Parts: sequence; structure tokens; C-alpha cells
Amino acid sequence: MDGVSQSDSKSLDPKKFQDPNVTAAGETRARVSLDGLKTLWINTGTLCNLTCANCYIESSPRNDRLSYITTDEMRSYLDEIRDQELETEEIAFTGGEPFMNPDMMQMLEVTLARGFQVLVLTNAMKPMRHHESSLRKLKYWFDDKLEIRVSVDHYTQELHEKERGPGSWQPMLDGLIWLSRNNFNFDIGGRTPWGEDEASMREGYAKLFAEHDILVDANDPAKLVLFPEMDANQDVPEITDQCWSILNVDPGAMMCASSRMIVKRKGAEKPAVIACTLLPYDEQFELGTTLAESSKDVALNHPHCATFCVLGGGACSQG
Repeated sequence: MDGVSQSDSKSLDPKKFQDPNVTAAGETRARVSLDGLKTLWINTGTLCNLTCANCYIESSPRNDRLSYITTDEMRSYLDEIRDQELETEEIAFTGGEPFMNPDMMQMLEVTLARGFQVLVLTNAMKPMRHHESSLRKLKYWFDDKLEIRVSVDHYTQELHEKERGPGSWQPMLDGLIWLSRNNFNFDIGGRTPWGEDEASMREGYAKLFAEHDILVDANDPAKLVLFPEMDANQDVPEITDQCWSILNVDPGAMMCASSRMIVKRKGAEKPAVIACTLLPYDEQFELGTTLAESSKDVALNHPHCATFCVLGGGACSQG
């Protein structure tokens, strides 16, 4: 593992992450093989009701770089999973705000009816609340097969709204309370740029949940997921083949060892399969238009590969 320590805050060395095969120091870059497609992510589109300060995908009410994917487009990938007898267990939806996609409820029903575990990432605000009746029906039909993850960037209104904007706290909290009172299978996605240790953060969230009778165990890392921060402009080490043994990290634990994401680029004729949920715009991580084409190895040729996955231990799915 070459480069500076993770704690160094220098700007990224422009020589790094240029060659998919070798690092700036001339060492063999680490690659990750697809062990099996356990989770298929569907990016529903980049449009969102919020414009968050540090959104890695730059979602906003105006960003449509990734178009709304349709039920028929998604269904073709579910058919491929069936026809190839892939071991996929989970279909996960992210955005943008997934509940803004006009096909969202139909896509949820289709995936649940096929027996998949389904995860939806949402801010739990008005777009989700518009579908309360339909969500209750899905809860009745499929129970805990449907899991909803709500983004709560901090346990205080001040810092949550610092990221998500004024007025974003109470609608989120109301949506979270609604999910809890209706006994949905849900969890929380938090963030860690605040300089607090993990124990303090979990204690703060626990107090918030207790205050509002929100049924989440803040000490369960699968129910309160605290994601490491990502900044592609900060200098981080490049990951080499030797890093796996040096860091005692299993390449099979990387997201790209068990997942892929479907995106529909604006103006594209058909959706594409990409290696990672975190890199929707980087064309080097586009692996084709079918799941079969996407089974190739992935070179860890981006700062997010180091910061989030290898060094940060981040994973979007808890499977």
C-alpha cells in the first residue's frame, strides 16, 4: 500500500489512480473478483427532493444525469438472474430519492413477488409518505421482506440540516416515526464527518430514538449503519495486491465482490451495469449492459475504493 496515511489531509496526488493495472509507485493494483451476485442495486434516477451538501451522486431536483429506470428495464435483469440461476438474494434501490420514480411501487411489488429481499434507501420525506397506503399493502403481503433504510445524517437537527438543508429535519423525523408505528422493517443510515467517536454517536442516536419511541437498536451495527466519509479530492493510499495481507482485509468483503448496480444514463438506449454504487459516473467502472458481461474483475482504481471500502470498511448492504 503506497501513498500517505489515511489521516493525511493533503490534496490527492494527480499521479494516483491513473492506470487500472499499476499504482503511481509502479506496484500491481488490487483487483476484486465477483464471487457471486448477492445484491443487485437499481439506481432509480438521480432526481431528488433535496440537494444535500456532500451527496456523492450529486442528487437534486434538477440532476437527471441518471434517468428514471422503468419496471420493464428492471424486469429484464430479474429475468437474467432467473435464467442464469444466479445466487442473488437482494434487490436494493437507491437514487436520488427512489420514491420519486413513478414506477417505484410497481418495481417493489415485482421484486418482492419474485421472492427477493428488498432494500430501499430513502430520506423518508414527502415522496415516501405519498405512498403510505401502497407501502402498508406491501408490508401486509411481504412483511419483513421489504426493508427501508432512512438517511439520518446526525442525531441533532442542527447537523442533519447542515447536510440536508433547512426544514429537512422534521419531515424526516415524521417519516421515521410513521415507519416505526407501522412496524416496518427499517434501519438508519448515519454519517461520520462530525469528529465524534462511534460510541458517542450511537449514544446520541439512542437518545433520539428513545425520545420519539422509534424502535431501533442504536447499538446494532446492522440497524444503525454509520458510513465512512468519502472525498475524492483528499489524498489516500492506492490499494495494491499486497494490501490484502498487510491490512488483513478479505477482497471478498468488498462490495464489488458480491454486488453490481444498474443505471440508466440520460439519453442512453438501454441501462448499463456498473461495478459499484459509489461510482455511477466513472465510465471505467461500466461493465456492459447485461449481468453476464459484468462478471469481470474490478480494478480498485478510484479513491473511494480505498477510503470507503478497503480502509473505511463501508458496505451499502448489510447482507
